[in-house]
Amino acid sequence: MKEKLVTILSESKAARWTALAVVAFTMLTGYYLADVMAPLQQLLEAEKSWSASEYGFFTSAYGWFNVFLLMLIFGGIVLDKMGVRFTGLGATLIMVLGAAIKYWAISTQSLDGQILIGMKAQVVIAALGYATFGVGVEIAGITVSKIIVKWFKGKELALAMGLEMATARLGTTLALSTSYPIAVFMNDVSFPILLCLIMLCIGTIAFFIYTFMDKRLDASIAIRNAGDINYQEEEAFSLKDIMFILKNKGWWYIAILCVLFYSAVFPFLKYAANLMVNKFGVDPEFAGLIPSVLPFGTIFLTPFFGNLYDRKGKGATIMIIGAIILIFVHTMFAIPIFNNYIIAIALTILLGIGFSLVPSAMWPSVPKIIPEKQLGTAYAMIFWVQNWGLMGVPALIGWVLDKYCVIGKTTNPEGNIVTLYDYTLPMLIFASLGVLALIFAFLLKAEDKKKGYGLELPNMVS
Repeated sequence: MKEKLVTILSESKAARWTALAVVAFTMLTGYYLADVMAPLQQLLEAEKSWSASEYGFFTSAYGWFNVFLLMLIFGGIVLDKMGVRFTGLGATLIMVLGAAIKYWAISTQSLDGQILIGMKAQVVIAALGYATFGVGVEIAGITVSKIIVKWFKGKELALAMGLEMATARLGTTLALSTSYPIAVFMNDVSFPILLCLIMLCIGTIAFFIYTFMDKRLDASIAIRNAGDINYQEEEAFSLKDIMFILKNKGWWYIAILCVLFYSAVFPFLKYAANLMVNKFGVDPEFAGLIPSVLPFGTIFLTPFFGNLYDRKGKGATIMIIGAIILIFVHTMFAIPIFNNYIIAIALTILLGIGFSLVPSAMWPSVPKIIPEKQLGTAYAMIFWVQNWGLMGVPALIGWVLDKYCVIGKTTNPEGNIVTLYDYTLPMLIFASLGVLALIFAFLLKAEDKKKGYGLELPNMVS
């Protein structure tokens, strides 16, 4: 008797690319809020009397709950236990809650003059909102990563991850290029946050729509498996799987490479607009446009390099090249004589290339090292390690600026006093992170050669 073949939903190109588009849009709205404050440092200093240390404290809050309360680890376990629908909806709602707290803190006047734990109450509560948002967006990130593996494994996996990251970076580009002009036009530093809050609500609705597609995918997989006499159900995730992940040297190399690389890029973006004003003499109203070139470039390049990895392989080599570019760019930013804005644009474009190379190969490499049933926890633990850097490095840079890099004061066109900084030392800190990232990229390549993970092999299988 001839067996009837059942087509699962992910084998339909239209279905899997539609699913990707929906969840990628949700991440776009999340990344818009994640970076919306980056160009507003000088406005916060002028209008709200924030110092560089307070701004660094606020920016570091992104990782507080994820790191110290282990929320990312719990999120990964919940993801592997409860699935992408439950975890994703919960994460998007947490994002909305955190954004609402952050908006209230910046917009209200009831906190003016109030002190909390020895610091401006506005800074502390805005930071708590940002920390809450950080839990939601990071758990949403690992959920979307597992969703992509679910729909694209054995197909265009790296390309799909690259396109998702590119869409998310579009949110970063919008934040860096529009938040300062919007705040000035509305004469309200909190208005860009309100806009992000509205977009996050739309992103939550989009993910809710995705859950129906995911339910249909699970149903088609169940029908296929029921008709397969050779099918054996995969053993459920258990807490002992965490030890399997922790004992995996290849996983550690990716996790450490991730924290070093992202700590040299995302915290840089938080200060990049201020760098353009202080070193390159760019008008504050347009200073966010230059760093916005970086994520804009990744929109095109990350999918390109992901597609290259899918078809040609060389994942570990791609990460090595990206780390080398990172070192070069930050070293050039640190040299005082290179202070023309044309150089700043060129270096930012080059940094965008490096920023496209590493993630396009790093995230699709994890499923080659870790079994699918453990992927949610594995990604969560990588993001947890990453959050140490996203929390610590911005605070370090803010402290270094206040302690060692103040070179004077000036008055802006509105009559507010703002501080001038020398960014040489912070750029050298970012460059040193790139050096460490390069070392671990080489270690990862050596481990791949030893264990045969296939990081240098193509992702696509016939």
